[in-house]
Amino acid sequence: MAKFQPIRPMMWTNELKETIAFYVNILGFTCGEYNEEWGWASLYKDNAEIMLAKPNEHTPFDKPTFTGSFYINVDNVEEIWEQLKDKCSLCYEIETFEWGMREFAVYDNNGYLLQFGQEVTI
Repeated sequence: MAKFQPIRPMMWTNELKETIAFYVNILGFTCGEYNEEWGWASLYKDNAEIMLAKPNEHTPFDKPTFTGSFYINVDNVEEIWEQLKDKCSLCYEIETFEWGMREFAVYDNNGYLLQFGQEVTI
């Protein structure tokens, strides 16, 4: 049976350079590839990977929309909270939830919702 690999979301943005800067300068990602002609970039940090792209002419695009969030599991959510809480637009502050996750959420420069969580024992 075919094996699934880790998901690498493709996030559309009209502000490609600004979005690369947000993920690199604020979240600590590395830009592995950038192609201005294609309007595309690939970013990574540890085991997390994302791709950024300018929308193409085949798909209508007004502004970023996504009906969910990008959830990133981390091994030290407190450390990441301290690094990001004053640098990002907050959705909700760090909290421990009854389902056993300590997490918080921020918005990137496009308005995409990014959640960071760590499993905890309740």
